[in-house]
Amino acid sequence: MKPIKFLSLLLHFSLALFHATVAHEPPPSGTSIIFATLGRLDYAFDIFTLPTGDPPSKTNELQITDGESVNFNGHFPSPSPSLLSLLANKTLIKPPGQQNPPPLNLIYVTERGGSSNIFYDAVYVDTPRSARSRSALEIPTRVQVPLLNGKGGLSMKDKPTVSGDYLVYVSTHEDPGEPRTSWAAVYATELTTGFTRRLTPHGIADFSPAVSPSGVYTAVASYGEKGWSGEVEELSTDIYIFLTCDGTNRVKVVEHGGWPNWVDESTLYFHRRSVEDNWISVYKATLPSQGPISIESVIVERVTPPGLHAFTPATSPGNNKFIAVATRRPNSDYRHIELFDLVKNEFIQLTRCRGATSDKKSTHLLLENVKSPLPDISLFRIDGSFPSFAPAGDRIAYVDFPGLYVVNRDGSNRKQVFTGMAFSTAWNPARKGIVYTSAGPTFASESTEVDIISINVDDDLGQINSFKKLTSNGENNAFPAVSPDGKWVVFRSGRSGHKNLYIMDALEGEKGGLYRLTEGPWSDTMSNWSPDGEWIAFASDRESPGSGSFELFLIHPNGTGLRKLVQSGSAGRANHPSFSPDGNSIVFTSDYGGISAEPISNPHHYQPYGEIFTVKLDGSDLKRLTHNSYEDGTPAWGPTYIKPKDVEWPGYGPQCSFEECHWLNKMPVLGHGAAPWDPTRPQCGSASP
Repeated sequence: MKPIKFLSLLLHFSLALFHATVAHEPPPSGTSIIFATLGRLDYAFDIFTLPTGDPPSKTNELQITDGESVNFNGHFPSPSPSLLSLLANKTLIKPPGQQNPPPLNLIYVTERGGSSNIFYDAVYVDTPRSARSRSALEIPTRVQVPLLNGKGGLSMKDKPTVSGDYLVYVSTHEDPGEPRTSWAAVYATELTTGFTRRLTPHGIADFSPAVSPSGVYTAVASYGEKGWSGEVEELSTDIYIFLTCDGTNRVKVVEHGGWPNWVDESTLYFHRRSVEDNWISVYKATLPSQGPISIESVIVERVTPPGLHAFTPATSPGNNKFIAVATRRPNSDYRHIELFDLVKNEFIQLTRCRGATSDKKSTHLLLENVKSPLPDISLFRIDGSFPSFAPAGDRIAYVDFPGLYVVNRDGSNRKQVFTGMAFSTAWNPARKGIVYTSAGPTFASESTEVDIISINVDDDLGQINSFKKLTSNGENNAFPAVSPDGKWVVFRSGRSGHKNLYIMDALEGEKGGLYRLTEGPWSDTMSNWSPDGEWIAFASDRESPGSGSFELFLIHPNGTGLRKLVQSGSAGRANHPSFSPDGNSIVFTSDYGGISAEPISNPHHYQPYGEIFTVKLDGSDLKRLTHNSYEDGTPAWGPTYIKPKDVEWPGYGPQCSFEECHWLNKMPVLGHGAAPWDPTRPQCGSASP
């Protein structure tokens, strides 16, 4: 099933993305990295059409993408000669008047094959609407063409538009060289030659580009030179316009706004949070017909009323009758798509929550292959959090909030070994089947009771929740990591009033021996022990205690040799280090790459940033592995190479759950002018939309 039915006219629900790279044959000594992305494997997206002139219903929706991976941010292009020249099957190109009906042409972003790409689809629907299939999966004649053919290499692609001979889009393939600076920039690629020009000035990040109907102007949401300040909800971007041909004549036209969309050459719609009543609403910006364009000369008017959140507007060229918007109403748990009648100033509901359905084609994945930029490392997203490899690399432990599970890496023999709330996992390298975890609430204070426990996952009795408690004081003991000889566990504890690192006996816990490794009025946490036993890597805010800014450090187990490994940048975060099997590098998660898309266009993530990086122990050779707008985290580096193919859950039927952005739950006092959601219509409870 798909959680939200798209009106493909909308350029909504940017789930932004990650990587494209060439295929490599891995050497025998290859390894694998697995990591978590909050909820990503629990939902799927496809693009749907829905006629705006008919009463909306399930029967006149048409799915036009094929259900492969996630597909989003669709745009209807004019099928220009340059676009049609890319089609391998020229027999599908018919002269005007001979196509009955003409194909549906679509440009969209897809994450199929483990990489982010932009596709052109031409779907030939040769049946009348009354007999039309709901799904493109049942339409035999279709064309799919990847448009960039590796252009930009490993990067996130987003918000594509075809304008004449050019494809305009966001890509994250250029490193600005500054920590916590977004790599997102707008590019234009000539379809026939592949010639690509960067339209965003260097040192600037642009999001959500929209090309004017004539193709002359492009509008973007951008911080300009001020940069990202770390916000995780609505961005404090402004609206800029510039010439599509070369990015020049760049002018700020609106302060505080996102997701621009043109209706004509002088009219833009966008969204922002109203300072008057705190509702996110759609606004209109009218550019002057004569004279210079500036913030002072642009007229800004509010379009949608208070009483609901309305965002990510979309319209079609010259359409002054209505705009399509995503809405979040106070008495609905999910966003929906509605038309806002610009003449009558009222909403028309288009989509509604239908609850869970069965999609026989969909599969649920344990491991989703993500294209890796490194030929000797395979990269996977796991359906869980805090994964860790068994010493032989054949099994994976992970948590699922609540509960701790162990599964073979091929998806078989999954079993729950602990039902309580747990986070972080670590295997004992010398004691087969022994897994350590932190049992207790997450993101808790120093004095909150959290304990390190060990679990024999191969317990012959098969008893669930059979564990050994290793800590005794109940003062937030968490993030265990085991020495390579299996004798010691390093962990963080709040027992002194601050979260510092301690080392205890791996078998008997504190009773068998305990000593303090770090000391200070800061937080040292998320430790990992090197394979040779020489180093412990950890994250710390010691350079700015309590700020939320974390860097990576190395220290010898005897407390000597402390040095910083990764500098996060002002107020940045580098967390969850994990050593490579050879001990020469570390994989970690960081916001070094800033933010890549407007968070409101995503499902919920606690922080809509965080990518996976590797670095050598001397701090050199920093490499970014993932490119997307999700929250990638808690990576683990395993000793064996897993073939870069998706791993499905055996016998695990398709499920889909879409979790709305938590911050959209914040509803101001209900204002006037917006009718509440009709309670007689179907609403979503625990079922996903």
